[in-house]
Amino acid sequence: MAETASSPGRAVANAVGQKHTANLLFVLPYLVILFVLLLAPLGLGIWLSFQDYDMLAGWNGGVGLDNFRDLLNDTIFRGTVRNTVVFVLLTVPAFVGLGLFLALALNDTLRRSAVLRTVFFGSSVLSVTIVTLIWRLVYLPDRGLAAGLLDLAGLNGFDPVTSETWALPAIALVTVWWIIGLPMTLFLAALQQIPAELYEAAALDHASRFTTLRRITLPFIQRTIAVVALIEIVLQFQLFGQALLITGGGPNNRSRPIVQFIYEAGFRDLQLGFAAAASQVLFALMLLAALGQIWLSRRGER
Repeated sequence: MAETASSPGRAVANAVGQKHTANLLFVLPYLVILFVLLLAPLGLGIWLSFQDYDMLAGWNGGVGLDNFRDLLNDTIFRGTVRNTVVFVLLTVPAFVGLGLFLALALNDTLRRSAVLRTVFFGSSVLSVTIVTLIWRLVYLPDRGLAAGLLDLAGLNGFDPVTSETWALPAIALVTVWWIIGLPMTLFLAALQQIPAELYEAAALDHASRFTTLRRITLPFIQRTIAVVALIEIVLQFQLFGQALLITGGGPNNRSRPIVQFIYEAGFRDLQLGFAAAASQVLFALMLLAALGQIWLSRRGER
């Protein structure tokens, strides 16, 4: 009797086990890709950051925290950290503010707005090489569009690309022009999810546009604002192509980002351990900035 009574339970357990195995098989390809493309490189990079590894001489043993100490004593690396943080502070608020402004302005069914949405998003599909080629022509001294506009403003002969003060803002302008379509599209998607009845009720109450924006629109898209800010923080900390192709990191290293420093340390100087240590610093900065943005967004929700 005991064996007969336990057989249905055993059958149920076997069925549940088979179901879990089948579910695991569906998830397994993703787990393999996650491990091979993310977890394994991350672990290897952390291990390399504590090693003396040269691409020509090979592995020369562990060095502990020496690579990180060398980074702290490297004036060029400290400058790249400053440049990258300043670049993020220049671009992320612009992406959030300008992206939201464009989305609010183009959030209707007019054909003109559809054309403008396509125009603003069109630059996002261009490669960094094409974008920098366009803007190198814009920034041409004496003959470019920027030179003509600066001449009209009375700044004859001023070249922002060769200025230590304005080189980084010039790259930030290129980046905002290039990628503004993505935050605009995300904000448009969020705005179109707001019930139209709320705006109709606000119109019946004779609420002003500012009141409607503050009391209805912004609260409804608060999570989208946080997501856009988080995405752009992660993306803009990885500045590389624009700086390399427009200024080469100059003048006087005032526009050199951390990723360019990592690239040069690893593939020009062949010091993989040193480059890996710099990449871990970049990862820590990105993580801290992302966590800070999440904390601020949750505090704002409360």
